[in-house]
Amino acid sequence: MRKSKAETAETRQRIVEVAVREFRANGIQATGVADLMSEAGLSHGGFYRHFDSKDQLVAEACEAGLTAMIGELEEAAKGSEGKDGFRAIVEAYVSSTHRDEPEHGCPLAGLGSELARADEQARAAASHGFDELVEVLAKRIGRRQREAARSEAVFALSAMIGAITMSRIIADPDASLSVLQDVRRHLEAI
Repeated sequence: MRKSKAETAETRQRIVEVAVREFRANGIQATGVADLMSEAGLSHGGFYRHFDSKDQLVAEACEAGLTAMIGELEEAAKGSEGKDGFRAIVEAYVSSTHRDEPEHGCPLAGLGSELARADEQARAAASHGFDELVEVLAKRIGRRQREAARSEAVFALSAMIGAITMSRIIADPDASLSVLQDVRRHLEAI
């Protein structure tokens, strides 16, 4: 029996949602298509009814993960104006919770080195997401000149991504936390 278009779209969405979580938690290369499909409650053979390749799924998962991150950061800043909104975003992103829950975190922090080696479609999705995150920050930095706000937002986001990445790498819990605290403190000066 054939599935309706709505059921097919729901199944595809479920696969993307599982991929977002699994790629962020385990990495792109360490996550196989068979594992993803099993986690989604589907057979491995059904993958190619929804996607042309794993690369296509990586691009869609990257886009979905970044869209979710943007929504979470917008929510963190909700009700805060200007600099307060910027600080709320920094506090939400550069946090031990974000560090400790990569499966719910930013794809750029969790998958950056793999995305740098990904195909053009995945890199384009990551680049677009980076630009959108920069805009989320830039509109809250409070500079009159758009160029200056964007420049500071690029710096801030790069520091935020680096802080999460390094805090996950550093084995000493105190040193890891110190990275987060130091970067937050420096970003508050923006």
